Amino acid sequence: MEAQSLPAALALVAGGGVGLSPEKRAALGLSLPLLQRDYRFERVWFWGCIQGVRGAYYIAEGLRPNRAAPRIRLYSLNCLDWSLLVPPTKEMVAQAEQLKGRFQGDPSFEYNFAEINPQAAEKLFEGGKEPVIKEEARLIATIELIDREVGIVPRGAFVKTPLGSVHENRHFEGLSLVEAKKLSSYFHFTEPVNLKNKTLLEKANLDPSIDFLDSLEHDIPKGCWSVQLEKGGAVVVLRSLLWLGLTFYHVPMTKQYGYIYFGTGEKNVDLPFML
Repeated sequence: MEAQSLPAALALVAGGGVGLSPEKRAALGLSLPLLQRDYRFERVWFWGCIQGVRGAYYIAEGLRPNRAAPRIRLYSLNCLDWSLLVPPTKEMVAQAEQLKGRFQGDPSFEYNFAEINPQAAEKLFEGGKEPVIKEEARLIATIELIDREVGIVPRGAFVKTPLGSVHENRHFEGLSLVEAKKLSSYFHFTEPVNLKNKTLLEKANLDPSIDFLDSLEHDIPKGCWSVQLEKGGAVVVLRSLLWLGLTFYHVPMTKQYGYIYFGTGEKNVDLPFML
């Protein structure tokens, strides 16, 4: 969610019991504008918080004019001092997916890969690499996985130009209440996968300038999203059951929308057996 509208946005998602202390809100109110100035970001989003055993990671994302460009991510342990995170790699994500259990809250903590996957650890050792993965690398991969799998935006909020760049749609005035209650009105804000597999007949009714992302209606497993009306029907809230702690909000007929994550950074792999 946008740093400028953070207090109001947190109030809209408070129905799920998530939030920040007044001290953390004040610290973010001071540090995020400085972050935007120092790194020359066009926008700064407060991504959320991953709670560890001994501490928490507060995450911010910096956006460039082209929204399709990779986002620059930073983390903080106190909401004041921010450290830059390196871009995720396929190897980093694959290794992090094998790790189980809570985060420790210490970026320098090392997980012994030999205890988790001896075969993969042996390959790393043969390649001249130590069979360990730092918690900072796990943090980078977890943020990437959450953004890829459950980071969402309303349909029409972004437009794709003929040159391939993605920008905010200045003419977007929000979804109607009827449309806002449908999963097909929300898109994954990442590289599309299912869209490429659609037939020409299915693509005939799509607008290529706004329907260039995958919608939520075909997400697997079916039922992995909870759609609710809150604040007397004034706010539509979507909660992910796959990544518990991810909350998206949208105020129909307005430009107010966003998502935030407050959780332990653990994927709910048992979800198919719970539905």
